Amino acid sequence: MGIGLAAVARPAYITSGRSADLGEHRGVEDLRARTHAVLDAAYEAGIRYVDVARSYGRAEEFLAGWLAAHPGRDDVVVGSKWGYRYVGEWRRDAAVHEVKDHSLDAFTEQWAATRAVLGTPAVYHVHSATLETGVLDDAVLHRALAGLRDAGVRVGISTSGPRQGEAVRRALDVRVGGEPLFTSVQSTWNVLEPSAGPALAQAHAAGAHVIVKEPVANGRLAPTPDADPRAAALAGRAGVPLDRLAIAAALAQPWAGRVLSGAVDAAQVRSNVAALAVEPDPEVLDALAGLAEDPADYWAARSARRWS
Repeated sequence: MGIGLAAVARPAYITSGRSADLGEHRGVEDLRARTHAVLDAAYEAGIRYVDVARSYGRAEEFLAGWLAAHPGRDDVVVGSKWGYRYVGEWRRDAAVHEVKDHSLDAFTEQWAATRAVLGTPAVYHVHSATLETGVLDDAVLHRALAGLRDAGVRVGISTSGPRQGEAVRRALDVRVGGEPLFTSVQSTWNVLEPSAGPALAQAHAAGAHVIVKEPVANGRLAPTPDADPRAAALAGRAGVPLDRLAIAAALAQPWAGRVLSGAVDAAQVRSNVAALAVEPDPEVLDALAGLAEDPADYWAARSARRWS
C-alpha cells in the first residue's frame, strides 16, 4: 500500500466526512502537523510509498519537512505529479481550487518547483492525463519527459474520467527513442468504478507499475455519511469495516502493484492498512462487482461533489 496526501495537505477536498475528520482546524500549521502524523502512522504500518502533487496544497512542502525530520527514512519512495496548479489560496470557499495545464511550459515550471521543494522524486506523473488535453500526443513534451526517464525518474500518468482505459492504452503506445515513455500508471479503480481494470491489466502485462487511487471512492466506500448503502450492507454481512473491504477488493486485483490510502488521521491509516489481512470470500467479491455504476454517471457525480 501507499499513502496519498490529496485530502490532508489542503483545507478543502471532495472526500466525504471532512467536517467530522478535520473540523475547523485547517490552517497551514494545523494541516502540516496532521500530515506529519499521518505519515508517521503510515511509516509505522509499513507503508513506504507517498503520493503527492503540485496541486495538493502544500503536500510537497509538508512531505519534504517530514523527510528532513526523519533522515533515517531513506527507504521512502516519493511519487509526485504535474499538470494542475493549486489556486485555492487556502480557502475552503474558493470558487476554483485547481486549474489543469498540460503544456510544456507548465511541465518545465512545475518540475523545477517540485525539485526546489522536494528534491527529485522517484516517480513523476502527468496529473489526470486525458485524451482531450493532447498531453498524450505532444511529441515535444514527450521528448522533455524522456529527459527525466533517461535520468532515472520513472515517468507516468495518472488518469481520471470515464475514458481512463483509453488514456492508459494510448500512454502505453508512446515511445521516445524506441523505448516506452510512460511506465507508471495511477488510475481510479474501485468497486463502483472498475472500468479501467482491463487497461490496467494490459499496463501491468506490458511492465508498467500500476497504482490504484481512490479505492474508497472519496468516502462512498468508507464509514461516512455518503457511504453506499449496498456496499455498507455487504461489509456488514462480511463482518469487515467498509473501507477495509473496499481496499481489500482493490488489493485482490492481480495487476494492482500498489493501492493508495487517502487517510487523514492515524486511525484511518491503521484501518486502511488492516485491509492487507482481509481475504474477501469469492462470493463477496462477486457481490461487490455487482455494484459497478455506469462510468459516465460515476464521474458526473464525482465532478458535482462539493469541496469542503
